Amino acid sequence: MKVEELPIAGLKLISPRVFGDERGWFYESFNVDKMAELGITHGWDQDNHSRSVQNTIRALHFQSTPGQAKLVRCTLGAVWDVAVDLRSDSPTFGQWHGVELTGENQKMLYIPAGFAHGFCVLSEVAEFQYKCSTVYDGDTETGIAWDDPDIGVKWPITDPLLSERDQQNQSFKQWVERNPGAFKIAR
Repeated sequence: MKVEELPIAGLKLISPRVFGDERGWFYESFNVDKMAELGITHGWDQDNHSRSVQNTIRALHFQSTPGQAKLVRCTLGAVWDVAVDLRSDSPTFGQWHGVELTGENQKMLYIPAGFAHGFCVLSEVAEFQYKCSTVYDGDTETGIAWDDPDIGVKWPITDPLLSERDQQNQSFKQWVERNPGAFKIAR
């Protein structure tokens, strides 16, 4: 596996070693020892798999306490994947980074705890898989508006399909006011 450190500390773009021939391809999407070599050493408590249609945005979600790290990948189709730094002591607090993940490029994005996460479906349909460091807890799940002007994510579409919940997400300013110093950078 190769790793690319991204502009926001902690985010990692991972390219697995892919073995292909006339039959198709195979790759190891997770190996605890290889992940440890990349500095990813916590366990994974839950796997999620979603299927979404084109122009769907699922964003910007996170678990508030204790936070939730994710290893995400698109296994069919294409998505624009976004992570927003919510770590109050980070020099990139409130900044976002996006990458295109596809079934063809087979890249994975590692998102540490303390980030909001979302994606936009670029293809007719996309399947998306997440490894999560903690089990889902509806009491600590929250979100920030996908189109929050203070964050300024440059989504590739302007009229997304959104869940009712995502239409009601709070602004970044509201979250900051309610949760000063909520996340700290893991050292």
